[in-house]
Amino acid sequence: MREPVSENNGASHPPQALLERLKDYGQEDAFALWDELSPEERDLLVKDIENLDLPRIDRIIRCSFHSQGLPAAAIEPVPESTVSTVEKRTMEERERWWKMGLKAISDGKLGVLLLSGGQGTRLGSSDPKGCFNIGLPSGKSLFQLQAERILCLQRLAAQSVNEGSASTTPIHWYIMTSPFTDEPTRKFFESHKYFGLEADQVTFFQQGTIPCVSRDGRFIMETPYRVAKSPDGNGGVYSALKSSRLLEDMAMRGIKYLDCYGVDNALVRVGDPTFLGYFIDKGVAAAAKVVRKAYPQEKVGVFVQRGKGGPISVVEYSELDPSLASAINQETGRLRFCWSNVMSFPPLYLLRSFLLSFVLN
Repeated sequence: MREPVSENNGASHPPQALLERLKDYGQEDAFALWDELSPEERDLLVKDIENLDLPRIDRIIRCSFHSQGLPAAAIEPVPESTVSTVEKRTMEERERWWKMGLKAISDGKLGVLLLSGGQGTRLGSSDPKGCFNIGLPSGKSLFQLQAERILCLQRLAAQSVNEGSASTTPIHWYIMTSPFTDEPTRKFFESHKYFGLEADQVTFFQQGTIPCVSRDGRFIMETPYRVAKSPDGNGGVYSALKSSRLLEDMAMRGIKYLDCYGVDNALVRVGDPTFLGYFIDKGVAAAAKVVRKAYPQEKVGVFVQRGKGGPISVVEYSELDPSLASAINQETGRLRFCWSNVMSFPPLYLLRSFLLSFVLN
């Protein structure tokens, strides 16, 4: 965590205590252009570095470097026992799960969490991804498509309890932005009147940032007096929920299950009642939807197990060795690493320890 340093920013040398801390983590180059800075710029640089959690950042950098070039034996396919396919389920089972899911939603136990901190740079836009028009005849944005699915789900849940009822059960929508997308996201929702949702059922919160580093782990400077930073990824949702006290907010609202997904997933079934019911029925702590990878070169991340009995994680297609990507499971005839990540992790059970199972949708 940040430590106070002496106020000598106008001096000819950087603050000694802060410089020593940077040296401990091999980041002293952040002061490389100190002599060229004005007193005001020196003050900005010192405050910028003071606000960095250097021990945490160092752990992340070291972990990232350690994960590069992992031997093939360190990655195992997801055990078949953890995968359940919808196509092998009876209509009676699906109907039962559908009703269980709608009941939980009508009871106000489901919240929806959208990961939307990225900009649409790969789409040729600097706007938040959710503002993007994906080319539908309707011209609807990703945000609008998802908001309308929440509205539909509210009506279905209300009708499942009271046949013909026009009243709806509000589903709270938590939207994680980043410092780069927060303001335009809020303005987009306001200008579109929240797409029919009530303003008080939508909560925006920001994920954190992390310094950009070079291939050798050194900080990249955006300017001579500012460290370049980027959003801390989808994994930043955990610390962001904690720091914004939204876990307490969810508990206060009586939310027990959380449907978490990425804004990129244009086809996402927000709050899918069947999957929610399946999840409740199985009593697991967390689950993720997957689809079967179509062919070895398909550009999708896949779920893997880190060693026998190890934790389950996602390996991006760019990081998976081609020989592993094309390997076949002789028992199933499928690709060994075939369960692709579609950025849909519903639902997280908020009150239990972490466990992962999978459902093909």
